[in-house]
Amino acid sequence: MKHILFIFAMLCMFISAAMAKQKVLIFSKTAGFHHNSIAVGIPAILKLGQENNFDADTTTDGAKFTFDNLKQYAAVIFLSTTGDVLNETQQAAFEKYIRNGGGFVGVHSATDTEYDWPWYGNLVGAYFKIHPAQQFAVLHVVDRNFIATKHLPADWHRFDEWYNFKWIAPNLHVLIKIDEKTYTGGLNGDDHPMAWYHDYDGGRAFYTELGHTDESYADPLYLKHLLGGIEYAMGNAGK
Repeated sequence: MKHILFIFAMLCMFISAAMAKQKVLIFSKTAGFHHNSIAVGIPAILKLGQENNFDADTTTDGAKFTFDNLKQYAAVIFLSTTGDVLNETQQAAFEKYIRNGGGFVGVHSATDTEYDWPWYGNLVGAYFKIHPAQQFAVLHVVDRNFIATKHLPADWHRFDEWYNFKWIAPNLHVLIKIDEKTYTGGLNGDDHPMAWYHDYDGGRAFYTELGHTDESYADPLYLKHLLGGIEYAMGNAGK
């Protein structure tokens, strides 16, 4: 009888673990410009979680960046963060999290964050330089086989705020490029990436430059793009 009860208990534990939801942390601390779209981005991501079977916590507190806290999350989303948002101890904890297989999603001004932390620069994949006025442009989706872009048109006509980058990491898997001939103020030439992903230092990183405007977070195409990036960062791209 004890043997049967033990097997039953183990089976229950296995089923419970299998049914456990993944969880992400939405981090939106700003130490520079504060994007108003954060206020609509957070509930939009929470809704994506409700609709796609993952939970989300939100914070602007860098003190949440301890390894013991971060390890509960399948991915950490830097939602339009700006400036110097983590101290050295918190940075070390985040590095350990990524090296232990964690996931990262950077949204829009995540590339306007932590300029003096080279490890982070390589994680997010670029550093912001300047942007022109918000305007329409044509995006070329150069990889339509990836979870975050397979639903998108080959040429995506979109209004947003378009970043120029002063540095871009090598060996990124670029998903979307912007056509500088279709708007005014581009400075990165014909090879001007807007979204990418890569394996980095033991973990997974996805970045999308899109998402400055409030309207982005009511746009089904953008939301599915962001969801795909989150799923990839959580390790679900092949599921």
